[in-house]
Amino acid sequence: MHPTITRMQEVVAKGDEALIAELLSEDVKFLPPTYWKTWTGRAPVAAVLGHVGQVFSDFRYRRIMGEGNDWALEFQCKIGEFDAVGVDLITLGDDGLIEVFEVVMRPYKSVGALRDAMNARVQTDARFLKFREALS
Repeated sequence: MHPTITRMQEVVAKGDEALIAELLSEDVKFLPPTYWKTWTGRAPVAAVLGHVGQVFSDFRYRRIMGEGNDWALEFQCKIGEFDAVGVDLITLGDDGLIEVFEVVMRPYKSVGALRDAMNARVQTDARFLKFREALS
């Protein structure tokens, strides 16, 4: 298994954005399951993933599939009272850092609970005003 994928398993659930940032390329693209917009850049993506790690509970990767630069990591977790399953679709660059991080999840109620929890969190994190302006 690729060392970045091994390390990902150790740090993603902790919600420690500094540890997550070490795995991301400078121009990483993050495609979240909650809306159709791409976050770009190490700082905003690490911040988003840090918050997600705080929203999820009982997070664990169930299966990991892939080789080379393309990986799929199936996970399960809870979001409040809701169970969820999802897949992190990861593309690594030649330097071994994550270039594309796309998340797909189900069921719909769980994704809605994630969206609501994330909206509440980012509204209290002043960095997201700057990040949103950069996305516009």
